[in-house]
Amino acid sequence: MLYYLFHYLEQFDVPGARLFDYITFRAGFALILSLFIAIVFGRKIIDRLQLMQVGEIVRNLGLQGQMEKKGTPTMGGIIIILAIVVPCLLLGKLGNIYMILMIIATLWCGALGFCDDYIKVAHHNKEGMKGKFKIVGQVGLGLIVGLTMYLSPAIVMDQNVEVVDPVTHEVVIEHKAQNIKAAETTIPFVKNHNFNYSWFTKWMGDGASTGGWIVFILVTIFVVAAVSNGATLTDGLDGLATSTSAVIGVALAIMCYLGGNVVYSTYLNIMYIPNSSELVVYAAAFIGATVGFLWYNGYPAQVFMGDTGSLCLGGIIAVFAILIRKELLIPILCLTFFCEDLSVMMQVAYFKYTKKRYGVGKRIFKMTPLHHHFQVPAGQVEAKWQKPVHAIPEPKIVMRFVLVAILLAVLTFVTLKIR
Repeated sequence: MLYYLFHYLEQFDVPGARLFDYITFRAGFALILSLFIAIVFGRKIIDRLQLMQVGEIVRNLGLQGQMEKKGTPTMGGIIIILAIVVPCLLLGKLGNIYMILMIIATLWCGALGFCDDYIKVAHHNKEGMKGKFKIVGQVGLGLIVGLTMYLSPAIVMDQNVEVVDPVTHEVVIEHKAQNIKAAETTIPFVKNHNFNYSWFTKWMGDGASTGGWIVFILVTIFVVAAVSNGATLTDGLDGLATSTSAVIGVALAIMCYLGGNVVYSTYLNIMYIPNSSELVVYAAAFIGATVGFLWYNGYPAQVFMGDTGSLCLGGIIAVFAILIRKELLIPILCLTFFCEDLSVMMQVAYFKYTKKRYGVGKRIFKMTPLHHHFQVPAGQVEAKWQKPVHAIPEPKIVMRFVLVAILLAVLTFVTLKIR
C-alpha cells in the first residue's frame, strides 16, 4: 500500500518518494517493521494467549526440563504470520504474482496449522488434526502453486547460455532476449545449472512440454509436504525451528536477489527470473519475523509457535524455493528438516520390522525426532546408536543445529560453482 502511495507522490516531487522504487530499501524497511511487530505486538499476543489459557500439552518423555514447559502458551505462530503479512501488504507490490502466491501460501499454511493447534487445545488432544487432512491441505497448496506457475503468463524465466566471444575467444554468459515459459529449474553440480522436467517426458512427443509441467506440479506437491512436515518435526526444542528457518530464509533471500537481477545472474551464470526480485521484500519480512519471534521463543521459551508456526515456516520455505526455481537445492539447504523426517521414518520402519521378525520392537535412535536423541544419555533406552554418551543440554543442541544450518547454506551456494 505504501509502495503505491509513494509511487503516486513521485509526480509531486515529494522528497524520498522514489526510495520505494528500490527493492533494497523496501526490503530493509520490511525487515525492521517485521522485527518491531514480532517483538512489540508479540508480547501482547502472548499475554492474550496466557489469558485464554492456550497452553502446550506435553507428553512425558522423560527428558530433562520437559515437564517444566507444560502450560507455556502455544499457537505463537500467529506472531510470525502477522509480522510477515503486514509488512508485505504495506511495502510489497501487491500486483506481483510472486508476492501474491507467497501471501496465499503463508495464510494457507497458517490456517492449516491453526486448525491443528485448535483441536489440540480445545479438545485436549495431543495428536491434533488427522494426518490425512494435513496432507490434503499440503497437496492443495502444491496444486495452487504448481498450476499457477503453469498457467500464469507473468511467470517466465530466461535461460542462461554460453557464447564464445569471436574476438577474445573467451566464454561469455548471456541471457536470451525473449523470456520463455518452461518447466525448468536449477540443479547443482551440472554445467549451466538448468534442468527441464520435460526431459522425463520426451517419449510423449509433442506433449512433452505439458508432461514436464505435470512432473513439475507433482514435485511441487512433494516438496511442500516434505518441507512443511520436516519443519513441524524440527519444532521440538526452544528456538530450534525458528533459528534454522531464519538461516534458510537468509540463503533464499540472497538467491532470490541474485536470480532476480539480470546483471548478477549473468555474472554468476544462474537462471534469471524476471520480476521475482519482489520476493526479496517478502524474504526480509520472513527473516525479521523469525528473528523477532526468537526474542520470546529462545531458551527458555515464553511461547511456542505450535503447528500454526511450524507448518507455516515449512510451507513458506518450500513455496519460496519453488518460485525461484531452487527446489532441487532444498535437500542440501534444508537437510536438517529432512534428517528429522528421515529419523522418524527409519525408527518406525525398523521398529515394525524387528517386532514382526523377532517379536520385540527395536530402535535405531534413542528417541525421535533426531534432536531428542541427543537429549537422552547412553543406556537409558536400548537402541543401535548410543552416542553421545552424556545428554547434551537443550541450548547446545539448538546452537549446533544452527551452525549446521549455516554450513549447509554455504554449501548450497558452493554447489552452484562446482560443475
